[in-house]
Amino acid sequence: MLVTLALMAGLFCGCSREHESPGPQFGSHPATARAPVYRLAVHPLHNPAKLIQAYQPLVDYLNSHLQGAHIELEASRDYASFEEKYRARKPEFILPNPWQTLQAMKAGYRVIGMAGEARDFTGVFVVRKDSGFKTPADLKGKAVSYPSATALAACIMPQYFLHTHGINVNVDIDNRYVGSQESSIMNVFLKLTAAGATWPTPWRAFQKEHPKEAAELEMIWETEPLINNSVMVRNDVPVPVAQQVQALLLGLEPAGDGKAILAGMETARFLPSSDQAYDLVRAYVARFEKEVRPVELP
Repeated sequence: MLVTLALMAGLFCGCSREHESPGPQFGSHPATARAPVYRLAVHPLHNPAKLIQAYQPLVDYLNSHLQGAHIELEASRDYASFEEKYRARKPEFILPNPWQTLQAMKAGYRVIGMAGEARDFTGVFVVRKDSGFKTPADLKGKAVSYPSATALAACIMPQYFLHTHGINVNVDIDNRYVGSQESSIMNVFLKLTAAGATWPTPWRAFQKEHPKEAAELEMIWETEPLINNSVMVRNDVPVPVAQQVQALLLGLEPAGDGKAILAGMETARFLPSSDQAYDLVRAYVARFEKEVRPVELP
C-alpha cells in the first residue's frame, strides 16, 4: 500500500508540473506591440473593388511612413452607406465630397487637406454621340442619371446648371439616382437614360477602363468649378497621428513615388485646406435648396 501511495504521489506531482506556467519567454527579437489601427473611408467615387484598387497604394504609402499608427482603407457600396458611417463617427479619417464635408463637421470631423485642384471639381454631362442634343433644353421629357441625390459635382451642380438654363428639374426631366459614378455613365451607354451626370475624375477613369463603351459617348456640358473633396480627421484622433497623415499627404508630390499613387486616384495632388474654405459650399447649397430642391430627398 505504501508503494502504491508513493507511485500515486509521484504521478500527481508530475501532472502538476505539466500545467505550470512556463514563465517569461526569451527570443532573439524584441516583442513589438501592434500599432493602433485607424480607418480611412473614401466616398463612393467608384465601386468598392475599383476604389480599393485606386486608393490602396496611398494607404500603403502612409503605412510605410507612419509611426505609432496603421491605416486601413474602407470602401462603401453607395453614398447612403458612406454617409451613415461618418454620421455614426465610425471611421477616423474620411475623404468626403464638399457637401458631405459640411455634414461631417457636425459629427465632429475637421478638414486637414483638399484632394485635387479646385478647378477639377466640376459637374459634367455625358451623352451618346448620336444623341443629337445641342442645348440643355433638349433634355426636357428625358431621363437623366446621377450617382446620388447628395453627389455635389455629379448631381447638385448639374441640376443647378439645368435650372439656370430654364429646366425645372423637379418636373421637366426624369431624375434617376443609380448608386455610383460608373452606373450613371453606363446608364447612358445602355440607353436607359438620355444623359448621365458625373465629374471629371470618374469620366477619365471610365475612358481608360472602358474605351469601347466610352467611344460611343461624349461630354457635352460642364458646370463652373467649386472646391474639391476634403480629407478630414475625427476630433478624438491623437494630434500627432493627424499631423503625420496631413504632412504625408501634403508632401506627396506628382513626381517620383507620388506620381503613380496620384495617377491611380486621378488626383493632381493634395493641398492645404481648412473648415473655413468650405463656407462657399454652404452658400452654394443654401442657394440650391432655395431655388431647386432639398439636397436630402425624402
